Amino acid sequence: MKKKTAIIDIGSNTIRLVIYSYDQKRGLREFENIKIVARLRTYIQTNGEMSEEGIQLLEEILKSFRQMLKDYNVQDVLATATAAIRQATNQVVIVNRMKEKTDFEIDVLTGDEEAYFGFLAVAHSVPNESAVTIDIGGGSTEITFFINKKLQKTHSFPFGVVTLQQQFMKEDKITVIEKKQLALFAEAQFRSLPWLSGLKLPVIGIGGSARNIAQIDQQRKQYPISSVHQYKMKVHDVNILSDTLSDLSFSDLKKTDGLSSDRADIILPALEVFRALMKVVEADEFMFSGKGLREGIMLNRVLNTNPEALDKNKVFEHSCEALAAEYEINQQEAKHLQFLAQKIYLACSKNKMIQESPGSLQLLKRAAALFYLGEYIDAESASQHTFYILSNRSIDGLDHLNRVKLALVASYKNKDNFKRYAAPFEQWIDKNELKHLRDLGAILKFAYGLNGSKRSIVNDVLMESSKDGVQLKIYVDGNAMAEEYQAGKQKKHLERLCKCEVNIQFIVKDGESYD
Repeated sequence: MKKKTAIIDIGSNTIRLVIYSYDQKRGLREFENIKIVARLRTYIQTNGEMSEEGIQLLEEILKSFRQMLKDYNVQDVLATATAAIRQATNQVVIVNRMKEKTDFEIDVLTGDEEAYFGFLAVAHSVPNESAVTIDIGGGSTEITFFINKKLQKTHSFPFGVVTLQQQFMKEDKITVIEKKQLALFAEAQFRSLPWLSGLKLPVIGIGGSARNIAQIDQQRKQYPISSVHQYKMKVHDVNILSDTLSDLSFSDLKKTDGLSSDRADIILPALEVFRALMKVVEADEFMFSGKGLREGIMLNRVLNTNPEALDKNKVFEHSCEALAAEYEINQQEAKHLQFLAQKIYLACSKNKMIQESPGSLQLLKRAAALFYLGEYIDAESASQHTFYILSNRSIDGLDHLNRVKLALVASYKNKDNFKRYAAPFEQWIDKNELKHLRDLGAILKFAYGLNGSKRSIVNDVLMESSKDGVQLKIYVDGNAMAEEYQAGKQKKHLERLCKCEVNIQFIVKDGESYD
């Protein structure tokens, strides 16, 4: 794959130009995203053909994209089209004309291909092992069902938010009767798939309508962190949103925080389709995936070139590696910090200073891999930057709650900072869990001090408890002056954890104490 690849996504509602880069370390990165609302589906006439007006609009947009790509110096371009072009009876004419006038070869995706690419993106970006996905566009709706990250079923329905608006809404604002008729229609369509009913799995929404619904709910709840990828809503949240938005005038909908004004007239049809699907599936949770069709196309290309490049069962690991590369974390130092943190954690557990659990150890090792990544921005305020970055940016394979937990541990500096960072999340995490996270952070901060010279010279840590306190023996290979100094500064974190004095002894490789 070339360094820069552009995807032109010709949808029924919007047309996008998105430019990506990909490399083995940093993964897939989006660095430009241009959106034009074209509503191509509205140009499909009663005879099934797209009108000349619609074709001319598409041509103008693609010509503008051609100029942009020239300015960006991007030659590798994948142009794809979905329902509006797929359903047009003059599809061949449109594709040939775009090739002649714009030099873009348009790949018209089948419904199954569109569904598959959506699944591929979701499977490689969320922690869910099993779920139902829905991608509702302007003219079609794709459904997939997967178990243990393996695709089981796909289906493409020939309706989308634009067609539903045209079919069920006479005005910009949906009426009570129209809403009920639309909901019954969507439910009947989903029940026509026997494999879909009663799965009792989460529903994962893909695309712009799902994104807007997640954003509106976040605004409604004054959600304390940014990003909507992997944002979750319960059934009652979706129902409340439906009732709230249905009561608003079109003018008020356009002003609603979190809702793009160009989706004000189609958001309710989308919301009713999501509700209908959740009812049929008997899902109690709706999640939004920020990764969809375009990312799936790119991932498919990567995997076709190198099948070993990505593992959908190691989503967080890939995301962590990309973060580490982006913030230039030294991998040798990170692995040594993981080693030290695990040694101290297990020693504290053995001495009844902290409760051991596989989940806690996993969190500690993950936090060690990303500890103080904010140093890349500013060493003096590394803790603050680390917490902000990890808590607010999307991390594939990690839901929002666990992202906050990771941020709290990986940014640990002292008790006061931890308390300040944790304050907005006291309704998410109870006091006992917060104390446990603070203890993990304290262990990590002390372990970090044991590599003060960045030479990875500490090769073992032993802990012994007595009535006089805790004796910590640190075995080193070489001069450990920097490590001794930092250990002395940071031992207060362990003393707070064990509630006693900690005595530290450095021992060189030959067994003699280090002075």
